[in-house]
Amino acid sequence: MFNKPSFNFYMSTYQSIKFSNKDRNFYRTLSKRVNDYFKDNNIDKYANTEMKVKTAVMLGSYFAIYFLIISGVFTNIWALWTLSAVLGLSIGGIGLSVMHDACHGAYSSNPTVNSIFAYTLNLMGANAFNWKVQHNFLHHTFTNVHDADEDVSQRGIFRLNPNAKWIPLHKYQHIYGWFFYGLMTISWVIAKDFIRINVYRKNGLIERLNGNLVKEYIILVLTKVVYFAYVIVLPSILLPVAWWQVLIGFFTAHFVAGFILAIIFQPAHVIEETIFPMPDGEGEIENNWAIHQLLTTTNFAPNNHIFSWYVGGLNFQVEHHLFPGICHVHYKNIAPIVKQTAEEFGVPYYSTPTFTEAVLKHAKTLKKFGQKPSVLEEKELLQPA
Repeated sequence: MFNKPSFNFYMSTYQSIKFSNKDRNFYRTLSKRVNDYFKDNNIDKYANTEMKVKTAVMLGSYFAIYFLIISGVFTNIWALWTLSAVLGLSIGGIGLSVMHDACHGAYSSNPTVNSIFAYTLNLMGANAFNWKVQHNFLHHTFTNVHDADEDVSQRGIFRLNPNAKWIPLHKYQHIYGWFFYGLMTISWVIAKDFIRINVYRKNGLIERLNGNLVKEYIILVLTKVVYFAYVIVLPSILLPVAWWQVLIGFFTAHFVAGFILAIIFQPAHVIEETIFPMPDGEGEIENNWAIHQLLTTTNFAPNNHIFSWYVGGLNFQVEHHLFPGICHVHYKNIAPIVKQTAEEFGVPYYSTPTFTEAVLKHAKTLKKFGQKPSVLEEKELLQPA
């Protein structure tokens, strides 16, 4: 019922990364128990009524706020700026609660339905296909592996992995990082989508994931045109404000959305407890895929139901990484099964009680990774594992 992703991926260096085949009984046992939960309770693993209502609320709020902005009801620039910030909350909510499940194929058993809701990401200015490559395939398969998981392999101003190269600027990333987190979706919308689709073309990932390059380029360009038309051009025509004020509203909405997405995803992996393994000289990761996910992922705020509702259950990151094909509304119910099974097999099950504590742990980890490695550590980074 639940299938693991394929584990053979050739990076730009053409190094084959594979996972160990040892200790596979844990995932077999866990999968059976989770399957039995759905079977015994006659529950479908996809979206239920709660999820459908949430989808209507998230999308409805986005369009309601947008039309309120362009309607001309509010002409005060501060009121429009505030609405832009609230629009960012809606963008973040749709990304976390609707698009994310759909891109994983977890929203519906019908691929067409999943595709439709996956394109809500394009509606927000980004690109669903690029997301599926970077997030579904690279991040979910090679979690926390430097140069394979793009989410923790950033260059330049960030060092989110102890195996990454250090530069002096990183000493301050725990200070400036929070601002740049807010630029995440702006980067996607303006430049990153175009850069990544070319990288994936060169690495053969588009073909590997059965994508059509011409089709994806056309979708990328056309949806960008439509997006900028309705978020920049149309407000500039309809509202009694200067073009640069419209751009401030655009920046505000995306800064809020980007910051929200970053502080939900990063504390799930870049945190004190998690590890950052590297393949050995033969390209093998020490553990099998399921245990690798447990060692590199942590939950947070599992008892905060309102928070969990807004973030699409992504505070249950362990469950999400083990079963990305299950709709997030079920995570809270399968979490006890995962935790109990992990305890029985003696494997970690990381969970931080509150979101605030998780963010603080992430801040400490940013500071730790920002420190200059010792001479011994630098030598180790230059050697293959």
